Amino acid sequence: MPDVSRASGRYHGLLAPRLDGWLDVAHEILKAAWLAPQIKRFVVRAPHVVRHCQPGQFVIVRVSGDGERIPLTIAGSDKAAGTIDLIVQAVGATTRRLCMLEAGEAIRDICGPLGHATQIEHVGHAVIVGGGVGTAVIYPQAGALKTGGNRVSAIIGGRSRPYIILEQELSQICDAVYPCTDDGSYGFRGFVTDRLRLLIEQANQKSDPVKLVLAAGPVPMMRAVAEVTGPLGIRTIASLNPIMVDGTGMCGGCRVQVNGAMKFACVDGPEFDAHKVDFRELSDRLTTYRAHEQAANERLACQPSEQTKKV
Repeated sequence: MPDVSRASGRYHGLLAPRLDGWLDVAHEILKAAWLAPQIKRFVVRAPHVVRHCQPGQFVIVRVSGDGERIPLTIAGSDKAAGTIDLIVQAVGATTRRLCMLEAGEAIRDICGPLGHATQIEHVGHAVIVGGGVGTAVIYPQAGALKTGGNRVSAIIGGRSRPYIILEQELSQICDAVYPCTDDGSYGFRGFVTDRLRLLIEQANQKSDPVKLVLAAGPVPMMRAVAEVTGPLGIRTIASLNPIMVDGTGMCGGCRVQVNGAMKFACVDGPEFDAHKVDFRELSDRLTTYRAHEQAANERLACQPSEQTKKV
């Protein structure tokens, strides 16, 4: 029988406790590595997910049996190995607990794939824009767009050079990759929207106009991207990551106004026409449980664990 610590919610081996005994768990972590400060990449065994997943979809993850459920983008998959990639930013208590795990340990629950896959069409020149950990969303989209015969440009941003992720991986797929940093320590100095505006101008001069923009990242960033492309009539898709519980449309926590109609990001999305999303309401909804999250972080900080110090 494996060593199980219910107090920390960590499972050593491939078994997890249930009321009716022990259940085999397929969610072994095969690889775990830090990509940037507070951002960790996991390669996880999830054969039931990888059989059907496509770019743009996500999973609901539960670190321990009594933990909360959180949505995470499927950042990559290997059907032959039966694995998916998850890229996690340690911000809240649950993501911090997840980032404490290492290779050889296991995640309690992974449900998916969920949501609609990205619609891949031949449009000509497509631009994918990723802010921070949002780059994990656009990475699989890049490959699908390229396979679809498109010219693909990627704009990725971070506050400084250490926070730029997946640049090398995107460079192997995209026709061009433009890293941006707020402080100018690497690549273009400024926001991804500044670089997007410049790229659109340069593309028009070369008779290679941008026909599609896909954006993923913080809500203010996606809203700003939509404000750049809207007046130019460029089709723009935003991948939303609001609060979710079940990921099947029952809880209503992920509802968002799109073109004046109520939508659920988990079953109607997560991708929507960025020019029709009510980003103000979405921003307000994301702050609903801020006090609860702060309290959970404080409780986690008080736990006498060497692992807590890692994140």
